[in-house]
Amino acid sequence: MTVTRRVAITGMGVVSPTGNTSDTFFEALLQAKSGIRAMDVSFPTGTESVLAGDIDFTPETHFSKAKLLTMDRVSQLALVAAREAMQQAGLGASALGVYAPGRFGVSLGTGSGGAGSLDAAYTSLLEQKVARLRPMTVVLAMNNATSAHLAMEFGLKGPNSTVSNACASSATAIGDAFRQIRHGYSDAMLVGGAEALLNRGTIKAWQAMHTLAKPHADGAAASCRPFSADRSGLVLSEGAAMLVLEDWETAVKRGANILAELAGYASTTDAHHLTQPDAQGQAGAMTLALQDAGLKTTDIGYLNAHGTATEVGDVVETSAIKLAFGEAAASLPISSTKAVHGHSMGAAGAMEFMASIMALRAGQLPPTAFLETPDPRCDLDYIALQARSASHVRAVMSNSFAFGGSNSVLIARAV
Repeated sequence: MTVTRRVAITGMGVVSPTGNTSDTFFEALLQAKSGIRAMDVSFPTGTESVLAGDIDFTPETHFSKAKLLTMDRVSQLALVAAREAMQQAGLGASALGVYAPGRFGVSLGTGSGGAGSLDAAYTSLLEQKVARLRPMTVVLAMNNATSAHLAMEFGLKGPNSTVSNACASSATAIGDAFRQIRHGYSDAMLVGGAEALLNRGTIKAWQAMHTLAKPHADGAAASCRPFSADRSGLVLSEGAAMLVLEDWETAVKRGANILAELAGYASTTDAHHLTQPDAQGQAGAMTLALQDAGLKTTDIGYLNAHGTATEVGDVVETSAIKLAFGEAAASLPISSTKAVHGHSMGAAGAMEFMASIMALRAGQLPPTAFLETPDPRCDLDYIALQARSASHVRAVMSNSFAFGGSNSVLIARAV
């Protein structure tokens, strides 16, 4: 379909293991300050120490007791991040005063939705032998509850959708909303992702896959080591990142502070394997996103990699970047910020796209923390250990690759 409208990014907000505001989040990334720690989890078989990117978050400071009765932690995190994004966009609760009813919507990505509430329900039923579950169990656990809460919070009566596409969920949700605005179906969208999966069932399920990191000798905080020869796996984390997208002309007319332009998006599927990534599929998404944005490989000044710190994932992504960027891959600055905020699954794409936009605006590229000894198969410029000044960057790319072979790539351009 022909491109008809430009899309502005006017607000961003985040709740993460490395900071509960956009500024503190990005500063921690630049300083390679890890939010990963050893978290004690009680199982029927005993207490275990689990590596996790959990968040210091007190719901009662943000919501009334009555409201919390219908809100899983995933919705709580998303709403707090959204409040910052809407405030930064200069909209707050007045969005409908700027946009007509039905023209401002929500597009949210989450892999597990209210997984914590579902886990608690099973605990009550199977361990505590309760006769009745909480009346709100269904609405707490359903995946689309968070997008509904976001719509109610701000009175957004436009299209409302929830994407559950594993680790590519929020990147896909952002891309879908981008197309909604670009092609005139909506004028503005509140977009992003949220995940709160640090519960017993989810942790045990991931342990069974043998993909989780082991504690590093330098401490729990240093245990997620993307592209490193001594990496041992990914670290589960929770969090939310939300952005406000608007029709460019409307944003300019209302005097919004435009942070960047959402310039390109593409999504592909490997159709190859449920858990094994495919370099050709990933490269295809990057190439299509560049074409969508009307950019060349040499126009991208920074790439935020999916970079989960699994051996197969890191090596395949390196190969995919080489396929997509050709000769330009050797000089392309790349990093994985998961080294410090962990892998927030469905929220990861939004969180890392936000980091990319902040890097674009600040002229500072966050490093891949703890990359002391790179895997020789991961031989690109992964910005090891320390942040890098890069005032010349005019466009950035963010990769999100998921189980099921889903690949989503976003590109932002400087204003």
